[in-house]
Amino acid sequence: MKIKRFLKLGVISALLLASLAACSDKEESSGAKNGDKGVKITFFNTSAEVNTVFEELFKKYHELHPDVTVELIPTPIGGQQIEKFQSLIASGTPATIANLDPGTIVQYQDKFLDLESEKANYENLTNPGAVEGGVLDGKFLGIPWTAQGYGLLYNKRVVEEAIGGTFDPSSIKTRDDLEALFKKIESAGKAPVMVHGADWSLGAHYLALSYSLQSNNVEENRKFVEDMQSGKVKLSDNPQFVGLMDTFDLLKKYNARKNDPLVADYNKDSADFAQGNAAFYFMGDWSWAVIGTLEGRDQEFGIIPVPISNNPDDFGNSQVAFSEPKLFAIDNSGSTKEQQEAAKDLIEWMVTSEEGQDAIVTKMGLSMPYKDVKATSTNVLSDAVSEYVSQGEVINIGVINYLPQDYWAKTGASMQKYLVDNIDRKQLAEEVENYWQSTNK
Repeated sequence: MKIKRFLKLGVISALLLASLAACSDKEESSGAKNGDKGVKITFFNTSAEVNTVFEELFKKYHELHPDVTVELIPTPIGGQQIEKFQSLIASGTPATIANLDPGTIVQYQDKFLDLESEKANYENLTNPGAVEGGVLDGKFLGIPWTAQGYGLLYNKRVVEEAIGGTFDPSSIKTRDDLEALFKKIESAGKAPVMVHGADWSLGAHYLALSYSLQSNNVEENRKFVEDMQSGKVKLSDNPQFVGLMDTFDLLKKYNARKNDPLVADYNKDSADFAQGNAAFYFMGDWSWAVIGTLEGRDQEFGIIPVPISNNPDDFGNSQVAFSEPKLFAIDNSGSTKEQQEAAKDLIEWMVTSEEGQDAIVTKMGLSMPYKDVKATSTNVLSDAVSEYVSQGEVINIGVINYLPQDYWAKTGASMQKYLVDNIDRKQLAEEVENYWQSTNK
């Protein structure tokens, strides 16, 4: 609501003054126009571990654009983030910009601005295909700003000591190639691989690959999930599921944690891998947040795909899983046009300016899916993932944006039972199928 400045003081009644005061309070609380100071916008952040980096970035933006004030709405790490987001919407004070998982944006898509007018600009700025990560249910609702990938991380020193020479990651094209390498590493007295036993790793990252490996087209993978929900899919007959689980059996056999696989201590698993107690680690480039800070760690790491068959040409054998895990979305439920335009400008500045890229790449240690990134990366794992991205050798895991909120916990629990041999392959397939059919009720 805009306040008219030409009202004559002599005719302003007490009632009008009260109305204006109430209106002003509402505008301030929702991040609307901030009086003579210009525009105030708010930023809801679910990347809680980098709250302070965003705060510093917003201060810099305000120095360059004194008419725009950006207020951070922080969230705690790992808890009550979505509840806080929901409460802002319910109270009529939504954040102007929200940094959210794509799945949450899909869930609340009617609250966000369709950014179709910005799409061509970001297609020019980003790597090929990056913008598609922000296209949800056919609408460009979120601007990508970071990218993550996962697969089999490797400790270069451990692998090369085991094979007695230089390791060429492209030499692992099949499951048999991987097992031959594992045998050499085991013979050298090292654990070949670390399998993290948490449900999110097993359910969301490993098992969910079977949904994304059906096709490199997200809509086709969504259809596969719908077919699971309606009971049309028999996983034991699905080549991608079977191949993926055959490889999981291999990882189980050579797992550094096979004597106690469900301990799932993320910091310890990451540290042991980084210090050379395992040659490979099924994990993503985000683990650099732990690895990069360790003293006494090895220095060189890389990533290879998880091979799912013995045909090197099969989709998945040469590609790493890749996604844009967070998107910047702009509110369309309570923000003014002025705020929305300020939000667009802030976001573009964050992802293209030297200051913004330095904050994201150097200080946060994240990878950006942009063509012209000038900042120096400190995350060697994300650099390794970026090599696959630049070659187009990625598995688009965007289907997970449309899955139920509990899919990874429910199916991850089944994977945990399979990991410790409490159920066999047939029972695993049945439990996963039963879960998906239960979501269709």
